[in-house]
Amino acid sequence: MDRMIYTAMTGATALVNRQQAIANNLANVSTNGFRAELSTYRSVPLQGAGASTRVMALEATAGHLETPGSMNSTGRNLDVAAVGNAYFAVQGLDGLEAYTRGGNLQVAVDGTLTSATGLPMLDEGGAPIAIPENSRVAIASDGSVSAQVGNEPSQLLGRMKLVTPTDDVRIKRGNDGLYRAADGAPLPSDPEARLKDGMLEGSNVNAIEAMVGMIAVARQFEQQMRLLQTAEKNDQTAAQLLGLNG
Repeated sequence: MDRMIYTAMTGATALVNRQQAIANNLANVSTNGFRAELSTYRSVPLQGAGASTRVMALEATAGHLETPGSMNSTGRNLDVAAVGNAYFAVQGLDGLEAYTRGGNLQVAVDGTLTSATGLPMLDEGGAPIAIPENSRVAIASDGSVSAQVGNEPSQLLGRMKLVTPTDDVRIKRGNDGLYRAADGAPLPSDPEARLKDGMLEGSNVNAIEAMVGMIAVARQFEQQMRLLQTAEKNDQTAAQLLGLNG
């Protein structure tokens, strides 16, 4: 009896985690550059003394959907969208290099070029990019950042660091929503990576698909709860039969 209870309990726990992932995706359906989170699970026999009669549901791989979101033209000179599978390098709150697809850039009060969340954008040397005061900023397709003050000649400030993950060097999303290499080491700059200025990449979350997924997970959770109720009724019936035989 306890085998059915254990299986239903771990299955329900896995469905709760999946529901949280889908809800997070749905909440970010309008977040620029957001990548939909994927959840996959597998059954694993419980190891221990005796026969392996109990199975638990475990998360196998939690990744993200690499399909690019839609490109939306804004005409703003500080809006950029990475082409293909490229990512922008930023300095995370922990001071370490991280990566994002969000390209709605800002200029902070101190002149630092930052992401929409205020994180410094990094150049190929891993340093923040400083923008001169009262300057007009232009970003080329290769990530080169230039600034022009008044009628003075345009000045090259550096090239934004763009990285491209590969099958050998994968990235994963952290709790802060930023991506990092699996081993935590900075990825090398990709000289072939390109971006489009005056455009922003939208989220790649399919709202309809996410809603359908939430409904399906809710129904699956109800089935797991019914299994637990069935196990409880069976246990009560078995106890009554044993009482009669006693």
